[in-house]
Amino acid sequence: MAADTGEDARVARTRADVARAALGVLTSEGSDAVTHARVAEVAGYSKTTLYAHWPARLDLIVLALGTIGDLPHFERSGDLRTDLIGELQIFRQAVDEYRLDRVLSGMAQWASADEMRQIRDTINGEGQRPLREMLEGRFAVGPELEAAISMLSGVVACPSIMFGNLPDDDTIAAAVDLMLGRGGDRT
Repeated sequence: MAADTGEDARVARTRADVARAALGVLTSEGSDAVTHARVAEVAGYSKTTLYAHWPARLDLIVLALGTIGDLPHFERSGDLRTDLIGELQIFRQAVDEYRLDRVLSGMAQWASADEMRQIRDTINGEGQRPLREMLEGRFAVGPELEAAISMLSGVVACPSIMFGNLPDDDTIAAAVDLMLGRGGDRT
């Protein structure tokens, strides 16, 4: 048995292999290419195995996107500003390397609102966890905290999805400073 999940080690290995293969297909070939046949080919498993565990194509995409939470996060220094900037820079790198802007834009064309909500929740849940943990001591849990997380993650996500570019380090630092109340006063 795998220690963390209670899964049989073979099942856990299959899940990890298929997730990596699905993410690879998704990021290199696009969401239309994520089919049971293509992911099975890349992962080295039969289509029957994939259909048995992930019957819908959306299941494969959600599995792939679930691996994003396994991506590295910034190693915290204890300085909130430094940690927030570092986490957002790593998020920017992941958007670029995994083409998340293109993946989400492509899926928005074919996925239903419920499917997109499931995909969004998968990405946001684990992906925003470090920001949430860092900001919980600074903002009250509730609307304030949610707004802070949305604004900071949005400094990377919005320009990449809406305009096809990523913010530079200065823009990320400025967003963090504004969020922390350290914005430059212009008189």
